[in-house]
Amino acid sequence: MKRLILEMGTGNDLYGQDYTKAGRRAVQDAIHHSSLTLFRSLGLSHEDMNVKVTIAVQQPDKVDKDIIAAELPRGNASVTVVFGGLDVHDAENGTTSVIATAAIEAFLDINPDDWMLDKA
Repeated sequence: MKRLILEMGTGNDLYGQDYTKAGRRAVQDAIHHSSLTLFRSLGLSHEDMNVKVTIAVQQPDKVDKDIIAAELPRGNASVTVVFGGLDVHDAENGTTSVIATAAIEAFLDINPDDWMLDKA
């Protein structure tokens, strides 16, 4: 499998302290940065694409991986949640805003010998 695409995104939940919601928004941000036209152009199937999602938040155990995976419109998803992101505390109002980051990698089983970059 060769990685063809890497997209990053950020998302937040300003008032609910919902790490899954922030992660979903980070995934939505990332996938709205790209269009996978190579599949249609080359006659490839999205079903053959593996998609690796990494979500970073301050409390990884509070993220529902199945909900995150459901955000992906194509491919076979695997989700990993790691420590990262940012919690911003508002002591005056007793709230915490949750900020998540996401990296989305798309992989396809291709033979690199079938591809050549034009050096012109």
